Amino acid sequence: MTVIRAMLIHGFNKHSNDMKPLQHHLEELGYTCLLPELPLTFQDVEDATALLEDIMSKLDNSEGQKVHLIGHSTGGLVIRKLITNRNYTDKIGRCVLIATPNNGNKLAMLASKVKLYTKIFKTIKSLTKEKIDSYQFSYDHKIEIAAIAGNKNQLWLGRLLDKANDGRVEVDSVYFPELTDFTTLPYGHKEIHHQKETAEMVDRFLRGGRLLPR
Repeated sequence: MTVIRAMLIHGFNKHSNDMKPLQHHLEELGYTCLLPELPLTFQDVEDATALLEDIMSKLDNSEGQKVHLIGHSTGGLVIRKLITNRNYTDKIGRCVLIATPNNGNKLAMLASKVKLYTKIFKTIKSLTKEKIDSYQFSYDHKIEIAAIAGNKNQLWLGRLLDKANDGRVEVDSVYFPELTDFTTLPYGHKEIHHQKETAEMVDRFLRGGRLLPR
């Protein structure tokens, strides 16, 4: 089986070890995975993206082998921000965003009203729709991007959200028109990226450009 490179980007207030279940599932499917540690608690998404850019600049693709990017939650925003830097597009294969608040996070917008909280947890400010709109994500890079949303809400904060959600992020916020593919899975925000079913879906897209079987 051909080994494929994938980089797994963790979300807000998490560490790289949160992506290890996905790493395990993907390695069983023939991948080799990189798990960078990014500052996604006390710093802005821009700071995490700058660190990821440094990692990408040192990534060897002398043989033309690209790396696929998979991000959970805020990690997906880091990926989208990274793609706007044309210096790295030749190194990037396909991308999958899992439970990423692409249109902003209502809970983050509520939290942003508490100035002391966002002064400490600066990443929260990066999750508001106003901030995400300011990123000016580019869509003419020709990189295929898919997104997977969760629709199982078992978290009490999810009760503050009006529409279908995973306990943290609304399904409608994960979708945006420029996606190559999009679907939902019956999992919550904290578990969706740990599921074997999710890994199999990611694998189908990275290899064939579709999340679901034809």
